[in-house]
Amino acid sequence: MIERILKTCRTIAVVGLSDRPDRPSYGVAQYMQSKGYRIIPVNPNAAEILGEKSYGSLLDIPHPVDMVNVFRRTADVLPIAQQAVQIKAKCLWQQIGIANEEADALAKGNGLLSVMDLCLKIEHRLLAS
Repeated sequence: MIERILKTCRTIAVVGLSDRPDRPSYGVAQYMQSKGYRIIPVNPNAAEILGEKSYGSLLDIPHPVDMVNVFRRTADVLPIAQQAVQIKAKCLWQQIGIANEEADALAKGNGLLSVMDLCLKIEHRLLAS
């Protein structure tokens, strides 16, 4: 499933993407961008991150999103999953250390692929090697 996600989900909205290069979200997004993925920052406190316009929420993004990659606390994921369903994303990816079961069930129940508690960058590197 991970391989399928990485091959078909080329536009990634990163919820909680920091504009600080020392943060894990920045490192993961920068890596995925360097591998040809389009990164769409979702951070209401930044105008632009990694050369891309930043949006306040998933609902503000004016074009299709394949994957919603979440860098937020586990307790904050359910509303993000609801928005992912609303924008018709293909995948909800909760980063390593994040595992909201309710959000996972909501995503899967609405036809999204769903990943919990895994790092997108690590999984990409494992498949590339």
